[in-house]
Amino acid sequence: MVVVQHDSQLHDPAGNHLVVATTNYAQLHAHKPDMPTFDAAMRAINHRVPVLVEVKSHVPIEPVVKLIKQLQADGWQNGDILLGSFSYPLLKELHIALPAITKVVIDRWSGLRASYRARQLGTVRINMNQRWLWSGFIRLMTRRGYELAPYTLNDNAKARRWARHGLGAVITDFPDRYQ
Repeated sequence: MVVVQHDSQLHDPAGNHLVVATTNYAQLHAHKPDMPTFDAAMRAINHRVPVLVEVKSHVPIEPVVKLIKQLQADGWQNGDILLGSFSYPLLKELHIALPAITKVVIDRWSGLRASYRARQLGTVRINMNQRWLWSGFIRLMTRRGYELAPYTLNDNAKARRWARHGLGAVITDFPDRYQ
């Protein structure tokens, strides 16, 4: 069963640390009752917004490809799903296996490296750590045709300022702030 969890380990309020990949869902759910399965999350989203699936480095792509193909069989379109990763080799493998699904280059700080990788993959989507972004850089990347999304941007005022310079999207812990 696939779960929605950003980190490889689960840290519950009692101080327990569980490795997500080697713990069954019943145990994970016992420690974090609000942890959704991937399937439940996708049903809740119900095609209302595109979903970015971040594939972690060193994860085998076969289960990811199988999962995406199952979503497509269930009616999800190519534009409903985005596949992103910090790992360029992994993104290349995903691009070969699922060429019609949009790829997202995720980079911590280098716009030069990110734009090179994006060109190689034929994508315009780049996600970068918001600490390294500024309005001039966002404007430049937008003029060059890239859609830039900072992570994790929880400052609505900053997002609005950057939107005037072409910011494409926002990755946030508080989506309700951006309605």
